[in-house]
Amino acid sequence: MTKLDAASRHDLTLRVNGRSQTVNVESRTTLADCLRHGLGLTGTHLGCEHGVCGSCTVLVDGVAARSCLMLAAQAQRHHIETVESLAVDGQLNELQQAFREGHGLQCGFCTPGILMTLTELLKTNPDASEDEVRRALSGHLCRCTGYENIVRAAMAALAQGGASHGPR
Repeated sequence: MTKLDAASRHDLTLRVNGRSQTVNVESRTTLADCLRHGLGLTGTHLGCEHGVCGSCTVLVDGVAARSCLMLAAQAQRHHIETVESLAVDGQLNELQQAFREGHGLQCGFCTPGILMTLTELLKTNPDASEDEVRRALSGHLCRCTGYENIVRAAMAALAQGGASHGPR
């Protein structure tokens, strides 16, 4: 490692899924790459790397955000939640269970980002209409499902009480 390489690396302490973790990353490392490669949280997927597909969506202080567009350094002092936060002790939460039962996924590549966006929606608007669910999903690209089962799964989760999930 050259002197320049060492100077462009930083130790960051991030609060991810309720735990503080320290990671050493380059200044230019995106939050998505930090989560996947630095912290081993591979549930956050990278698709387009331009913020268009939504596969990399995580919650930052409870708000859905594209982790491919955010630098890891920007995540300090914020609470980051990834798809790994949803299941507790190996038990799927209501939203994940609704996706499973309602066939809301096929290949599963886009699913983590969709689950995180819907988690925010269901928490902030537990009475969301089907139109509001569809609007929330409009920022996600899914090439497999046609979205109908995703919308049905979200509506089923709403009917069951929303999207409770793992520790903060």
